[in-house]
Amino acid sequence: MVKAIVGANWGDEGKGKITDMLAETSDVVIRFQGGANAGHTIINDYGRFALHILPSGTFYPHVTNIIGNGVALDIRKLVDELRSITSQGVPAPNLIVSERCQILMPYHVLQDAYEEERLAGKAFGSTKSGIAPFYSDKYAKIGIQVCDLFDEQRLKERLTAAVSMKNVLFEHLYHKPTLNVDDLFQELIALREEIRPYVGDAVGFVHQALKEGKTVLLEGQLGSMKDPDLGIFPMTTSSHTLAGFGCVGAAVPPTAVEDVICVTKAYSSSVGSHTEPFVSELLGEEGDELRRRGGDKGEFGATTGRPRRVGWFDTVATKYGCMVQGATQVALTCLDVLGYLDEIKVCTGYEIDGKVTDVFPVTPLLMKAKPVFTTLPGWKCDIRGCKDYESLPQQAKDYVDFLEAHIGAPITMVSSGPKRDEMTYRTPKI
Repeated sequence: MVKAIVGANWGDEGKGKITDMLAETSDVVIRFQGGANAGHTIINDYGRFALHILPSGTFYPHVTNIIGNGVALDIRKLVDELRSITSQGVPAPNLIVSERCQILMPYHVLQDAYEEERLAGKAFGSTKSGIAPFYSDKYAKIGIQVCDLFDEQRLKERLTAAVSMKNVLFEHLYHKPTLNVDDLFQELIALREEIRPYVGDAVGFVHQALKEGKTVLLEGQLGSMKDPDLGIFPMTTSSHTLAGFGCVGAAVPPTAVEDVICVTKAYSSSVGSHTEPFVSELLGEEGDELRRRGGDKGEFGATTGRPRRVGWFDTVATKYGCMVQGATQVALTCLDVLGYLDEIKVCTGYEIDGKVTDVFPVTPLLMKAKPVFTTLPGWKCDIRGCKDYESLPQQAKDYVDFLEAHIGAPITMVSSGPKRDEMTYRTPKI
């Protein structure tokens, strides 16, 4: 069977922990989209890790980890990440890099940075990891697949064609130095040898695993609000963040996906640009306090280190996010973070042009939305590390019940801390 673990919101929901936890009873874990532009934080017996490109099943020797064909593969970052974890005592993971994966090139990173510089005050807040130029090239059919590395004549032809287009942009739009094809070619040949042991037929492997009744986890990056079709366009990423895309990016048949686990925090957070509408945002000293207490070591991006925007839980956005993901169950993370509050607000509606709605709108309307809050009592105690849901304070359980009723999806897991085993399980009421 296939389970997908995806984000209900803006990303940063704690998907890495949930994938790491469920990987223990799985056979295959597949990253199906995105690149090294976001990280999944995992805390286990080996230490604390922020994985950017490796799947979150990396720490289990029985799991086959796959970088699927939908991923933007930064080979240098993959190699560096492999060395980083093994240097900390982690056994080398079982890893397959799909031969159909496309390569994130050095010129994608340059183009990303140049474009953000050109846009200046109207920039999208990119991580400058090359993601948008990569996916632009992929769908313009000038991208380079991993399999091309093993056909040097084809590689040189495709690289030459791509560089000729990039050099026009670099010289005449960005007024930057041009690229040298031969230097890039030699760099790719060197990288080819570093990933050669891992490259394989991931598509065939996955379909055979399904025939054998193996359990497969699909691991998504970011969340519903960052999907370029159904998210807050154009303040999105450039790959599809929805569980449905796992059927493409991980090469699994739609009929095999039986469980979609949507992950959401007990409050809201986003690494996005401040030009992005974030209706329930908490500013000033209150926002700083939540940011400082949030996550494992505060709300700062695992990849960029940028301070995340934080806010109250947004049921309008989360209900929509769970809906478009097709959530069969929800994992609620970071409930322990809110234990310092006397009262907790929840955004349960948007006021747009004088009318209140609980339906998540398109971007032009979202830009005008004002939050409508409901205030709930806090529980004023430390619940970190709790593993029995029924032993939580009644106010904490009431808070979870309230969120579940408003997002319309069953909350089955409630996290009480960042470690793998700091988790409680509850029986949904809907």
